[in-house]
Amino acid sequence: MSKKKLQNSFEEFCKQNDFEINHQQLEIINLLDKFFYQKENFLSRIFKKKEKLCFYLYGKVGVGKTMILNFVYDKLTIRKHRMHFNEFMISFHDFRHEKKDNTSIISFVKNLKKKCDLIYLDEFQVTNIVDAMILGKLFEIIFSENIKIIITTNTKLNDLYMDGLQRDQFLPFISIIKNCSIQKELKLKDDYRLKGLKEQRIFFPLNQNTLFMINKSFREFTKNKKLQTKKITTKGREFTINNFYDGILRFKFRDLCDENLGAEDYINIAKISNHIFIEEIPIFNDENSNQQLRFITLIDILYEKKILLSLSLAHDLNNIGSSKKHLLSFKRTTSRLIELTKKT
Repeated sequence: MSKKKLQNSFEEFCKQNDFEINHQQLEIINLLDKFFYQKENFLSRIFKKKEKLCFYLYGKVGVGKTMILNFVYDKLTIRKHRMHFNEFMISFHDFRHEKKDNTSIISFVKNLKKKCDLIYLDEFQVTNIVDAMILGKLFEIIFSENIKIIITTNTKLNDLYMDGLQRDQFLPFISIIKNCSIQKELKLKDDYRLKGLKEQRIFFPLNQNTLFMINKSFREFTKNKKLQTKKITTKGREFTINNFYDGILRFKFRDLCDENLGAEDYINIAKISNHIFIEEIPIFNDENSNQQLRFITLIDILYEKKILLSLSLAHDLNNIGSSKKHLLSFKRTTSRLIELTKKT
């Protein structure tokens, strides 16, 4: 698809969906066109200019990064695979655990190459030392196989894994991405998800009145559905869901975020869910930062899987607080909560 055709198609897509169109978005569309259809010229041959293999798109919450990359991704006719970053890393660690040999990274990438020429990693973020220590080698081998990667993230490249344990060992990864990528920031004044927002399935503050309202809402959604108990097993961990009504689930916040659960558990919960009620979400601070991080991971996965939410909170989303450590990533979470709880 030519630059003009891609741009025209994007403009038509935005009009049909009543999305804002601005020069920032069009510039990124044209950069993506260049990224996917790079042509070698005389000067690039003379100076041996290497083809860029990564498109790193970053920006604040709700500016439309995923929307733009989804649009372009859907237009591509190459072999491609889209994954949330959490899911990608889980699949990688599972593969290594199964192989248990020194060549497992190479084998993983070779296996990827058999399936796709492009990987789309949405919501890229590095929060643990295990991922931080391995990403440099993993991406180096991915690029050596000429696999392209497109990334959305809230974080500037130089700020990834900031203040993380042994960050100096993570810096080679940043160098690899810098050398192989087109980096672009998407800026908009407002979070587009907040526009036109009228009603949400959000109940606050926590009191008898909100409990009555959420009970009423839950009864409406589960009318004529049968109560079941579900058990989910993830790598030997068993998690029991006591309130399961044919894809509608109900939890207390502590059930999901006080327990030792991770991304794989939340992915398995999402697989059997259409709508989840989460009650008694607290005000966040430095003392419950671990629970907040699990909540951030949970909402990332539910957003990726497009699971509807109904929530009861200690306070409204603008005043629910945050630990200092997760302040930036939690802005994305609150924006996503607003979108996932919109009434349809």
